[in-house]
This record gives sequence, C-alpha cells and structure tokens, in this order.
Amino acid sequence: MVHNQPYVLSKNLGHVTNQHTTLLTLHQSSKIKIMAFKTIIPIGLILTLIGCSPTQHNNYQLTKNYKPDNPELYQEIVHADSMFFGAYNTCEKNLDTYAAYFSDNIEFYHDKGGLMTSKPDIIAATKKNVCGKVTRELVEGSIEVYPIKDFGAIEIGLHKFHNSAEPNAISKTGRFMVIWKSENKTWKIVRVVSLH
Repeated sequence: MVHNQPYVLSKNLGHVTNQHTTLLTLHQSSKIKIMAFKTIIPIGLILTLIGCSPTQHNNYQLTKNYKPDNPELYQEIVHADSMFFGAYNTCEKNLDTYAAYFSDNIEFYHDKGGLMTSKPDIIAATKKNVCGKVTRELVEGSIEVYPIKDFGAIEIGLHKFHNSAEPNAISKTGRFMVIWKSENKTWKIVRVVSLH
C-alpha cells in the first residue's frame, strides 16, 4: 500500500526514511523531501523487473584444463556415474539397480525441489515423475572428480534432462555435485546437489 507520505533523504547520511520512523539526520535543515511514488517506487520496480528478467539464466561452463589428481579414481567415478544414470534413464525396468546406488543416509538437495532425506521417497518420486518420461544426458567432458581421503570422492559435472512429454522443449544445462562413498569396494551416493 502506497501512502502519499513524503520520504526524507538525509543529505548528510544518505539514508531514506518515512516520517513515522526515526529520522537519521544531523540537522533539520538538511532534509530533502522526496515523494515516494515519484522516486522510490519506480526505482524499486525497475530493480525488481531486472532481477526477474526471463533472459537471465545460468550459463554453466566447463572447467578449463581440468586434469584429475587421481586418474584411476576418475575412471571409477565416471563409470559409476554412467551405470547410475543408465539405470535412471531406464528406471521403468531398472528401478532396483538405480535405488541400490543410494546410501540409506542420502541427502538430495535440489534448487527447485528442496531437500529430500528419505531414500524411499526419492525412489517413489523417481518412479512417479521420471521413469519412462525423463532421461539425463551428460555434457561430454564435464565431469571432474576430487578424492576425499578415507571416504570417497566428489563428482562435479554438467548435464541436461529431456522430457518425452515435451519433445520440442529446449533442455538447459544444469550443474550437479555427487558425493560418493566407498563401501566394501562399491560406490554409494550419500549426497547430491542438483542445480538447474
């Protein structure tokens, strides 16, 4: 709700305030009255529209000159990623294989969907929303792998998702991070961060 109350800009302090709040001025004579609807509201509206501009999007880039610290670990994680998302892409037939990759202590952070910490809920959501509908495409050459001493590895990369219900939709590149834990010579996913 906009009132016709004047706002006051303190020349000495650079603060804007409404007459109902404490005026932050050094001298009464240094106040300059500015009408809210003429200055503050239009500036705020412009900044809001710029911030919500549909042309802004994430333009994720490949890391230049990435070389793995541990080439053997890199190959293991790239293989695990391939097997995991192979099961994801065919989860209508391979849901159990897909599910087996997740640790019971999974934490899945999704910038649009929030946090999920229940493995059964993640599997149920995948079955309902992904299987037979959505596939994942890895951006070639985007995987980076960093070892975690006495634990496992962090995988970072770029990927796209394709929805069969929207065949003409442009798939945007998203960034992901997976924390893999080595358990009895197998790899388990304990954390996922997915950004779109």
